[in-house]
Amino acid sequence: MGDVLAGIHATWEFDTDSVLIRFERGIRTPKLLQSLRERRIPHAAMSSVTLTPGKRDTVVLRVVPRPGADPLLEAAAGQLKEGCDPYRLVLPAERELLAEYYADELRSCLGPASDEPADRFMVAAPEAPMQFKAYDGRAAFDGERVSFRWFWTGASSAKWKAGDQTYRVSELAGIEWRSPEALDGYLRLVPRAAVPADHRTGGSLGDLHGPDAIGSPAAGTTVNGAPAAVSRVAADQDPAAVVFGLGYGPVHESLPFAAAVLESVRRTQSAPAVPAPVLVNAGRRDPADIAERIHHLGELHQAGLVTDDEYSAKKAQLLAEL
Repeated sequence: MGDVLAGIHATWEFDTDSVLIRFERGIRTPKLLQSLRERRIPHAAMSSVTLTPGKRDTVVLRVVPRPGADPLLEAAAGQLKEGCDPYRLVLPAERELLAEYYADELRSCLGPASDEPADRFMVAAPEAPMQFKAYDGRAAFDGERVSFRWFWTGASSAKWKAGDQTYRVSELAGIEWRSPEALDGYLRLVPRAAVPADHRTGGSLGDLHGPDAIGSPAAGTTVNGAPAAVSRVAADQDPAAVVFGLGYGPVHESLPFAAAVLESVRRTQSAPAVPAPVLVNAGRRDPADIAERIHHLGELHQAGLVTDDEYSAKKAQLLAEL
């Protein structure tokens, strides 16, 4: 088609095989859309196209991707607010006829598999490296490894005992992202060791949970519809998770992060499973950082939260990193 349709917060460029969606960077544009900058969705990744009345004399042109086609939506698992939907173009009501024209054009491009889930991601994931600050630690992803470094002011004693964590993408079966706009938001990595071998698929929260409703993940954890023996330890006690809070892990930072990890997991899902996550203990560390950690460990020991044996073992481990 080669045309351009400008709406509120976004502009759609219609190519012969895809739609390029560019998001504005204005103050009224949701931060998630600003951080994404653009999304290109192939016609083959589209499930349906709708045109509905919007608020305040507007109409909404929306493309619905096929399930499994976009790692961002897979990671979000139905928790995105309507205004943050990257495939939703709001237009003034007087442009309804023009919008209807483009809706019909896109519908004519839908393929025979539009009603079926995609067998691979067809929309690009946000690119690594990336990082964000959670309440209890800093999460980083370099394209191959996810690392959590705990903050002494926020991390639980369980996480301090476990130490900073690093997981290779090949060690993961999926991710769980619970929006920071909900109660007790978090990002949790699901190691392959926690999922039965028959169900290791590199899935997302959508695979692992299957939300009952928007913003409310199901209580049971499954992979491809089958129960999975994933630990349900609270996120603040789980070394494979970081927790959000007011101002920590915002959607525009933590969700693209989760999508990038998920895409890498799916891409490497055929790699051999590693039995357990590894601790970040390789290489020399800053002596001041080690001293601070030993000091905090001593405080936990004096408070009775760490046993004598645990204190001695962890202190020796920290000293070995010098």
